[in-house]
Amino acid sequence: MILVTLIVAYSCTNPFAPKLATGSHDILTDQKTIDGVFENFRYAYIFKDTLVYGKLLSDNFTFTYHNYDKNVDVSWGRAEDMMTTLGLFNAAQSVNLIWNQVVIAIGDSSRMNITRGFTLNIIFDPTYSDEVIGRVNLTLVRAAPGAIWQIEKWIDESNY
Repeated sequence: MILVTLIVAYSCTNPFAPKLATGSHDILTDQKTIDGVFENFRYAYIFKDTLVYGKLLSDNFTFTYHNYDKNVDVSWGRAEDMMTTLGLFNAAQSVNLIWNQVVIAIGDSSRMNITRGFTLNIIFDPTYSDEVIGRVNLTLVRAAPGAIWQIEKWIDESNY
């Protein structure tokens, strides 16, 4: 009887469904640590999840990159960044983000400036993909110790 119960219980498991993460191995974090921000950022890109991505950005978020053709810095705010990121996620079949070494980490318990390398692989279709190896310079802020960290400023320091 015990054997039959075990067989029935095991047969109710869907072998094709992913297991839910539990404990210290959760995929998403609560962003109360700097590492948690980077883990959630990676998750948002890999799973093309704009809800998770949006929680990473502060209300007064600014993204800046250098346009080498015109030799000017270009910036935009949170709303435009969300639309741009959604466009990327919709255009890509898959996205993989790998965080590399931290170059600079300075700040205090409410504001941190982190410069870090990354490798971003984007597959648009089976015949077209792109790889960006670059660096981000992020300013992370939080309202109080124990609150979540959010990205206030993102300067893309990538050189293509």
